[in-house]
Amino acid sequence: MNKTIAAVIAAAFLAITPVVAQQAKPASQYQRDFFYVGGTYVGEAGKEVMRGQMYVERLTPLVVKRRYPLVLIHGAAQTATNWLSTPDGRKGWADYFVEQGYVVYMVDQPARGRSAWHPDHNGGLRMYTVQQLEKLFTAAKELGDWPQAKLHTQWPGSGRKGDPAFDAFYASQVESLSSDVETQTLTQKAGAALLDKIGPAIVLTHSQSGLLGWVMAEARPNLVKAILAIEPSGPPFHNVAPNEPKARGFGITDLPLVYDPPVTEAAQIKTQRQDKADGEGLITCTLQAEPARKLVSFAKIPVLIAVSESSYHAPYDHCTAKYMKQAGVPVEFWRLADKGLRGNGHMMMIEKNNLAVAAVFEGWLRKVK
Repeated sequence: MNKTIAAVIAAAFLAITPVVAQQAKPASQYQRDFFYVGGTYVGEAGKEVMRGQMYVERLTPLVVKRRYPLVLIHGAAQTATNWLSTPDGRKGWADYFVEQGYVVYMVDQPARGRSAWHPDHNGGLRMYTVQQLEKLFTAAKELGDWPQAKLHTQWPGSGRKGDPAFDAFYASQVESLSSDVETQTLTQKAGAALLDKIGPAIVLTHSQSGLLGWVMAEARPNLVKAILAIEPSGPPFHNVAPNEPKARGFGITDLPLVYDPPVTEAAQIKTQRQDKADGEGLITCTLQAEPARKLVSFAKIPVLIAVSESSYHAPYDHCTAKYMKQAGVPVEFWRLADKGLRGNGHMMMIEKNNLAVAAVFEGWLRKVK
């Protein structure tokens, strides 16, 4: 090779090496480890397996600055990968919160992902199709049929099959338990075991896992210091679907909750539908008939329920907040658009402005005492 050309190549390599090294550094400096909580041995003698255990990944910053750790719980079809990065390769919420000084715990729900599912001892599974995710999560502006859908602008890419960001996202989807009751039952036990192990914590839930934050708080009210519920499963008592099928008989969960006055079965909770919706594009809420029973275990747990501008949850998440407030819970309700965050959909933690969303939430988290 010509010496002059070789020198030019060598100089160019030396010039770019520092940049490459900088890019190769981890986004955050932390210690990473994992463990399992919960689980019981089941099956006949000689054929036993463990059922109900939950995978937990822990990120510990080099300097812990926040009093309480965060427990991040993913929604349906997802795993803890939701929090690690975005489908187009940007920093995720786990790194962001570690950088703010929080110890971060991320779980794979029982019978999901790295938490074993056993065909002989767990119920059936469900899986989102490409078309369901395009409509609900990634391409709502074109495909959504709820009033706010056209406002969706924050997904990175077209949101359609064949787009690199969508394909990376869909590749991460996994089967979930079909039964919400089984999921709540398993996670309440495993979540209680997690809180017993790590001590007081703030629980951050998303979508389907909203139910799981509520049942964990019911099991360990003194160890849940606050709940940030991002677009939790709702609204109370029914799904938003044709004929509005009944769901969440105890208002916000399928599992029993402690009310005052007490109830022994869900049918004892009397309900009443609003005569008029609270605004355009919103559903009428099903609340308790007055006088309302109080949710005993939640009386001292600060709760923030947040919904994005364009999500399919936008028409009804206010109903969950109204129900909890009626039941004596210290709850706040945020619409992200009111915080200057426009165009987000259901998967805000991996959308284009995901870190701006995290920063707004972190302002609320810092106030938890």
